[in-house]
Amino acid sequence: MARELSPGLKILWVWTLGTAAVLVTSVVRTRVRDMENLMNAEQQQQQQQHNTATDTETLLVDTSPQSSELIREEKP
Repeated sequence: MARELSPGLKILWVWTLGTAAVLVTSVVRTRVRDMENLMNAEQQQQQQQHNTATDTETLLVDTSPQSSELIREEKP
C-alpha cells in the first residue's frame, strides 16, 4: 500500500536531507584540512630535527689504554 506524501512534506524532507548533507560535508572538509595541517607540521618538525642532527656531529674519544682512535658518531 503506497502512502502518498503532500508536496510540502516532500519539500521539507528534501530541505532537511540537503541541509544535513551540507553540514556533514563541511565537517569532513574541516577535519581533513586539520589533519593535513597537522601532518605538514609534523613533517616540517622532523625535517628541522633531521637538519639539526646532520649539522652537529658528535666525536667520542676512546680513552682505553689499548686504543687512541677517535670514534665518530652521527645522530639519527
